Amino acid sequence: MWISQVRALNLLLAVLQAMSEANSSGCKLQGTSTPPALYNDGDFLIGGIFSLHYYMRVVEHNYSSRPVPLQCTGRLSSEELHFARGMEFAIEQINNRSDLLTNIKLGYQIYDSCAAVPMAQKVAFQFANGQDTEITMVTSCSKVANVVAVVGASSSTPTMAMCRVLGLFGIPQVSHFATCACLSDKQQYPAFFRTIPSDQFQAAALAQLVKHFGWTWIGAVRSDSDYGNSGMASFLAAAQKEGICVEYSVAFYRTNPRSKVERVADVIRSSTSRVIVAFLASGEMRTLLDEFGRRPPPPLQWIGTESWVTDQEVLKSGLFPGAVGFGIERSVIPGFREFLLDLSPLKVSNSPLLREFWEGTFDCLLPLINTVPSQGVKKCTGTEDLSVLKNPYTDTSQLRITNMVYKATYAIAHALHKVLCEDKEKALSQCNKNKAVEPQEVLEQLKKVNFTVNGYPVTFDSNGDPVATYELINWQVAEDGAMHFVTVGRYDASKAKSQEFTLTKNIIWMNGQTQVPVSVCSESCPPGTRKAAQKGRPVCCYDCVPCGEGEISNKTDSLDCISCPEEFWPNSQRDECLPKRVEFLSWDEVLGIILGISAITGACMVVAVAVIFYRHRSSPIVRANNSELSFLLLFSLTLCFLCSLTFIGRPSEWSCMLRHTAFGITFVLCISCVLGKTIVVLMAFRATLPGSNVMKWFGPPQQRMTVVCFTFVQALICTLWLVLSPPFPIKNMSQYKERIILECNLGSAGAFWAVLGYIGLLAVLCFVLAFLARKLPDNFNEAKFITFSMLIFCAVWITFIPAYVSSPGKFTVAVEIFAILASSFGLIACIFIPKWFVIVFRPEQNTKKHLMGKVPSKAL
Repeated sequence: MWISQVRALNLLLAVLQAMSEANSSGCKLQGTSTPPALYNDGDFLIGGIFSLHYYMRVVEHNYSSRPVPLQCTGRLSSEELHFARGMEFAIEQINNRSDLLTNIKLGYQIYDSCAAVPMAQKVAFQFANGQDTEITMVTSCSKVANVVAVVGASSSTPTMAMCRVLGLFGIPQVSHFATCACLSDKQQYPAFFRTIPSDQFQAAALAQLVKHFGWTWIGAVRSDSDYGNSGMASFLAAAQKEGICVEYSVAFYRTNPRSKVERVADVIRSSTSRVIVAFLASGEMRTLLDEFGRRPPPPLQWIGTESWVTDQEVLKSGLFPGAVGFGIERSVIPGFREFLLDLSPLKVSNSPLLREFWEGTFDCLLPLINTVPSQGVKKCTGTEDLSVLKNPYTDTSQLRITNMVYKATYAIAHALHKVLCEDKEKALSQCNKNKAVEPQEVLEQLKKVNFTVNGYPVTFDSNGDPVATYELINWQVAEDGAMHFVTVGRYDASKAKSQEFTLTKNIIWMNGQTQVPVSVCSESCPPGTRKAAQKGRPVCCYDCVPCGEGEISNKTDSLDCISCPEEFWPNSQRDECLPKRVEFLSWDEVLGIILGISAITGACMVVAVAVIFYRHRSSPIVRANNSELSFLLLFSLTLCFLCSLTFIGRPSEWSCMLRHTAFGITFVLCISCVLGKTIVVLMAFRATLPGSNVMKWFGPPQQRMTVVCFTFVQALICTLWLVLSPPFPIKNMSQYKERIILECNLGSAGAFWAVLGYIGLLAVLCFVLAFLARKLPDNFNEAKFITFSMLIFCAVWITFIPAYVSSPGKFTVAVEIFAILASSFGLIACIFIPKWFVIVFRPEQNTKKHLMGKVPSKAL
């Protein structure tokens, strides 16, 4: 295959070289040629080539005889005839103008390319070397090309084939409908210009359109040609940058077997995407329409390109309501409709092309000159009227591509005017029609043209391209049930990127509503979740995974979740970071209220007992139990109850230091008093023994000194604690992730446990002494009540340690308060309540005789 391609290329180069040499040495090319479809003579000729028919007869060669001449087949395209006659009209206008090519008559040669490369190449050779294709050496031919420039062709692939031929001779070619971005390459196509924008801009516009409406899952179908392949490649590259995924991308050509077209249609029918971008030439679109006419696809939103989205014949099929796409701007050409309708049977008879159009339009036959139609064939009457018809030929309400032909013709005329009618050295009063014009001269002037015709600017950039502007066309159903083209937006590549694409009207979609259809592989991930790609599938196919602990996503389709700041925590939906709930034992919650009331109740109870004892301070039961230590004990118990209140409320620097030191000192004072009372009981018993004077060694001064000394040790420990490493408030964010615990850091854990240990040591000592004195022979033995109170005290604080360590958050403080209150209530209940009961309810037992055991009494 490679060798055959090389041979074919060498043969083509040899032919081109021979033709170039023949042309430069003065030759005439003789032989068979393809006659123009439309022709008019003039001082200078402009070539034109249009796809008047969409098929070419293919005949296999036997290499033993001359090949059959190339012929176009199929139905005549009214739209392409419209383009060709637009070129005719422009040349007629130019010839009638006094300010452009004065005294010069332009002629034209318009050919049919059949939308096929072989025919386009043959016509290109004829444009370059005259009407004949067989070379014979004579001396009568001109050194210049047959035409000064060419308008066309109507599609990209034939245009590329022509450019490679015409470019060798420097013949400029201005296309009205070849949009392939590849044609902007001046290295390969130095003589190419166009009045229609490059597909590079249309691909970008389509990608913006798809992104604008939130479609991330689309299908793609294209023409298997330079136009479709290049355009779709540009679109897919732009779509990928916009995060758009393509479910499938299929291609076919109108001459492919029907089985290939059926496979493409089946892919479209079975797809899950609801939006399809069709980069199709009008010929392929009509082929696909024929297939869908047999078995329609499900409702799809079609996105079209300029080649078919403004095609009247495709519109009339009615298969794609709501289709939307970018088309060339609609324009107005004054006088063009009258020119189109100015046909008569006599004029038509002189042109085979117009005859074919007339007979196909009115379904009749025009008799040839001096002939009579066959029997049974309808004869044209000559009264047929084009103005009453509604077809693409007579419709001038949607002049889009025709205006591109019109502008291309005027661009060539302006360039030719610069060559013939303007001279820098001398002012010309009229144009020089006798000047031999080299196509290269017209080519150079085309690069500089800058004019306006009918209000439409015409200019080319360095790539030979115009400024890209499009209308967004929507196929909407009118009240009469017919579909119409409605302009709903605009794209202008000359503006800033954010302003290129604008919508001016509501789009009516495939469902006949203004609600935008949905086409996604996966539904959008709501805030609070993130996208997780599905293995082996495009990035648009994903799962929505909830954000992890401590993370949020506050927008739709988040790729990642973000962590909340340290003092914030996600809400239940995980779409917002809220300040963490601050937790501490407060006064306005149930637990704080209960503990506060309990502390105040205990303090009030102690005060009440103290009042009762003070009022009966001279009674035997009060005097017998060391009233001084009893009142000091009651005072310390009051402080114990009240110090528990410092644990309630928001921790502060002062409250943290006060709560632990006050607790330590007051409890040591309390236990010291109890220990003093215990020692007094023991000493009192020893004092009853004959010859014992022990009480003089433990009288009131010694008792006070004992309490002061024990309390001083604890005060010293607390002072050192506060000086060296005092407690301070902290925000504990490690224990709970979702909330902040306000608590007091101990500062020095050793000091805290030293305070507790010292209290425990005194309590154990007191418990042991009281236990030893529990059975002393006394009618009201206080030692057994002290034993019970110390037993409760020790039990509370022994259980406090594991409860304190394991309690979470504010419950740590609650456990500590509970231990303080429980031990305080235990002390007052065991030591003072029995005496208070006797004083209040059994005053007959509050006598010295009863205390001395001389009066029988009931057990308490």
